[in-house]
Amino acid sequence: MAPTKQTAVRQSITLKGSTDLVTEFFKYAVNTILFQRGVYPADDFHMVKKYGQTVLITQDLALENYLEKILKQISTWLLTGAVTQLVVAIISKDSRMPLERWVFDINLVQQPSQGAPEQMQTSKPEAEIQAEIRSILKQIVSTVTFLPIIDEPTVFNILVYTHDSAEVPANEWVDTDPLAIEASKSQQVKLRSFSTDVHRIEAMVSYRYEGEQ
Repeated sequence: MAPTKQTAVRQSITLKGSTDLVTEFFKYAVNTILFQRGVYPADDFHMVKKYGQTVLITQDLALENYLEKILKQISTWLLTGAVTQLVVAIISKDSRMPLERWVFDINLVQQPSQGAPEQMQTSKPEAEIQAEIRSILKQIVSTVTFLPIIDEPTVFNILVYTHDSAEVPANEWVDTDPLAIEASKSQQVKLRSFSTDVHRIEAMVSYRYEGEQ
């Protein structure tokens, strides 16, 4: 009996699949930043396996619900191509001065077909995408080697930038201060990027640095 030939069909990643991957990345990236920068106590996090490595995620229910609500809306905007940037700003709790801005630029690599955005897809292997995500998360962890030590209580805010045409839920999202750091006191470090071939995410961190006093 002749051996049967096995074939494998590479699974395509659609706009919906890409949106899910990007949204999930933001979940773990924000958690990693909040843990590494000490915004929440270390005891508020627990370890999970993701992307072939150990990552930390909050077990604070209020924070978990807050992030879930934000990520759900970001996912909706990703599907319509309405979102352009996500910013995690770390702020001094007492002075309200912005200390760090973690910026994630969101680019739609493929423009959706008229009336058929669901047809957008890529054949880029998901394992390759996850490897790129893994590299960014590792780099976020390694930033503690050069970012200034934060020795004061901090809070954070998530800013989302959208196109003017984006549908914004009433009473849930408001225009706000960009929480920018003065250019003369800001240093920037570009981080790695990743792409699903539908979306491309480019990351950087800017931080307050006033030099020698």
